[in-house]
Amino acid sequence: MLKTLTGLAMADFRDRVRRPAYLAVLAAAVALGYVAVPDADTPWMIMQVGDHRGIYNSAYVGMVTALAAGLWITLGGFSIVRNSIERDRSTRVGQLLAATPLRTPAYLAGKFLSNLLVLASMLGVLAVTALVMQLARGESREIDPVALWQPFVLIALPLVALTAALALLFESLPVLRTGVGTVLWFGVWLVVAVAGQGPGLPLDGIGVNSVARSMAADMAAQHVHVTGSFSLGLTYLDKPLGLFTWHGFTPTAGYVLGRVALLLIAALLALLPALWFGRFDPARGRGHRAADEQAQARAAGTAQPAAVQLVFLDEAGPDPASGPILGRVLRTRPERGAVSLRLWAGEVRVLLQGVRWWWWLGAALLVVCGLTAPALHGVTRVMLPLAWIWPVLIWSRLGTQRHEHGVEGMLGACPAVRRRVLAEWAAGLTVTAAAGIGPLVRVIAAGDWLALAGWTGGALFIPSLAMALGTLSRTHRLFQAVYVPLWYSVANGLPLFDFMGALRDSSELATVQPPMTVLAAAALMAVVLATTALRRFGRD
Repeated sequence: MLKTLTGLAMADFRDRVRRPAYLAVLAAAVALGYVAVPDADTPWMIMQVGDHRGIYNSAYVGMVTALAAGLWITLGGFSIVRNSIERDRSTRVGQLLAATPLRTPAYLAGKFLSNLLVLASMLGVLAVTALVMQLARGESREIDPVALWQPFVLIALPLVALTAALALLFESLPVLRTGVGTVLWFGVWLVVAVAGQGPGLPLDGIGVNSVARSMAADMAAQHVHVTGSFSLGLTYLDKPLGLFTWHGFTPTAGYVLGRVALLLIAALLALLPALWFGRFDPARGRGHRAADEQAQARAAGTAQPAAVQLVFLDEAGPDPASGPILGRVLRTRPERGAVSLRLWAGEVRVLLQGVRWWWWLGAALLVVCGLTAPALHGVTRVMLPLAWIWPVLIWSRLGTQRHEHGVEGMLGACPAVRRRVLAEWAAGLTVTAAAGIGPLVRVIAAGDWLALAGWTGGALFIPSLAMALGTLSRTHRLFQAVYVPLWYSVANGLPLFDFMGALRDSSELATVQPPMTVLAAAALMAVVLATTALRRFGRD
């Protein structure tokens, strides 16, 4: 039994590490290690105690990197691992496993271990990165392996284990396995990341309160006067921080037992779906049956994904009685000389296919609020970020639908590949502009040209980022995992990369940010075009 379980987990893990998205995740882990231990002159910090930070010795570097990993991997890593069951369903491997003696709890345990291996590999990369960053910063070159890597085991590992289990739990529920689950997870993560740092929580919350007390004790022993409290999270600094020496954290037996309890809770959460998981039985649930039928149709070559249906409609002419109202409005007559227009209209239809009425209602409400907000500052600082988080699930489809619907090879044989790619990007630009049209009208009416430049840069950057991440990873989850934290940094007032110009009043780079954003968008689209050309050359 144990051999079967580990074999299932390792097979799933090996399949994941061969995918481009995994390499992107590892690169992001290295970048996170750099951000967690910035240079002394860098205007940001992830962990500080009032107006002080610890000297970059093994204890402090290991703790700040592990805490950053525990928080940010739980956010981005959730979207990366939340596809294990769906992949088995779409590839029909699940039906084969259902015919074997493998029990449902064993299957879920194997998937949980696979999720944990993926996230733990990121922790391993960050543990090595912490060692490199301590040596690179040079404030203390004395290496203490226990102090450096103990926080990864005691703090980060239980948090990523809970993430691996909850990703499996979300994937087993019909509503939460969609993009709604990703957005809901961001809210859950935000509450846990903030409230989990408080004192007196069961199992010490996310494990940081005991660390804060240890740092406060060392600062008191060194007679360091502290103004403010312990802070964990990306913070923009107005002035350099003072320094103190932290000698490390010696966990008590109760603290260790609390972390072990979190691992056990994670294991129980991973096995909880065994109470209702149908194990790919088509008789268990309408949603699973429809997904299985669609996967079988794709495998048999009889399915007609949205992109193929668009080709048929454009060739045969639209049927006025079929399709949603928006589709009928966007259909164009197949006249010579209007190819680009037809491609754009078709890509808009594909991108917006299946969008529910409540989404349109929310988008309309945001447009009205953007037009009627009393102050222009509130429009660009509040309403524009709200408008440009609402379509996140739609943007995440860019660059992925050809692969996810199984028509990439068919469309790759068609001429004018660059025109098709640009038409898909233009469809994403259309959604972005439509979502932010309320703030756009207000900044034009006010004559705020700097705000207009910021809006233009954001409108170009967002679909470019979605296209690049979707094309490279071939999954919509990577964009969701990257964009939501990037958006949150702007919404939270951190002018690290103000891609929408919302923080221009408080940023020293306000005038250069829009051209930087446009250049970033152009670079991302160059990556998209190059990747598409290379893949087509490889098929040829």
